[in-house]
Amino acid sequence: MTGPSPLRPITESDISDVLRLNADHVELLSPMDEPRLRRLLQWTASADIIHCDGRTAGFVLVFGPGQDYDSPNYRWFSSTYGPSFAYLDRIVVDDAFRRRGLATAAYDELESRAKPFGRLTLEVNVEPANEPSLAFHRQRGYREVTRLGNPEHRVGLMAKDL
Repeated sequence: MTGPSPLRPITESDISDVLRLNADHVELLSPMDEPRLRRLLQWTASADIIHCDGRTAGFVLVFGPGQDYDSPNYRWFSSTYGPSFAYLDRIVVDDAFRRRGLATAAYDELESRAKPFGRLTLEVNVEPANEPSLAFHRQRGYREVTRLGNPEHRVGLMAKDL
């Protein structure tokens, strides 16, 4: 996908779409109600809508270092990398917009934004495995740096040096 960025900042009018998209994909994310979303937005380095054809196609939340975010994944990255990371907490592309290059274009921009931090970090489900996501991230140069969770649900924490 070439052309203008598929990302634009989340606005107040996007809150219901973000909550719906999170609920539609909650098995790959964590639950999020409106008060939780509003709190997360206070901590984010960037919070964007992925747009396509004038419609909301997804969303993404990225956290910089030094936030009070209570995610164990974020806290691991924070204790490991100090100020030298940006953390991609959530990215969702609605099923109706898949296979259009939106994730690739979003990642291109997010990685560019994260360059001042030295690396972009994230997690992917490894037990049970989210094989499409693992393949996508490996192809982009992300490497697993550790695993967190329990035998029923484990995530691979991944990083890409920029």
